[in-house]
Amino acid sequence: MKEDTTINGSAASASRAIGAMFFIVNGGAWLEVGVLKEYGLSLVPLLTIAAVTFLLFFIALRKFRVNRGAHAAEANSPVNKRAERIFNAVNAIQWSLVFVASIVLIMLRHPEWIIPSIILIVGIHFFPLAVGFTVPRHYATGAAKVLLAICYPLMSSAGPTSPVGCVGAGIILWVSATAALVRPA
Repeated sequence: MKEDTTINGSAASASRAIGAMFFIVNGGAWLEVGVLKEYGLSLVPLLTIAAVTFLLFFIALRKFRVNRGAHAAEANSPVNKRAERIFNAVNAIQWSLVFVASIVLIMLRHPEWIIPSIILIVGIHFFPLAVGFTVPRHYATGAAKVLLAICYPLMSSAGPTSPVGCVGAGIILWVSATAALVRPA
């Protein structure tokens, strides 16, 4: 079957769909970890999260496919090249910081703080991405994740080991993905 590469749709809609796919999969992973921490291998919540992840991903993929021609036409534009460089640099820094923070927390014998630190670092990484992609919605996503990372360990009786952090991180990503799919940046 030959792929349709005609220019139709909106490159911005396709880009939002790509971002939503990342958020949906990562949000589903956070939710699965949270459920595993709280309930273990309880199939109903795990399968429910997997099903919702699949459904949301399919919706985002469909939106991308409708707009892929416009996206491909703008792929080599200077604006997209700049955004790609920012994305790569920010993610390299983010994962380096996650690695270093995890090692330091293990060495300090406080591995329970790894998940809140990951949520915090990921939250912070949304701020330069908001600038690089000119997507103001990323400021809200980043702020929500930073606030979650700071507040949930203090508010939960389980502290930093509470599954609330993972579940909250997943919900934030799914809300952001849904916002990307239903309205413009």
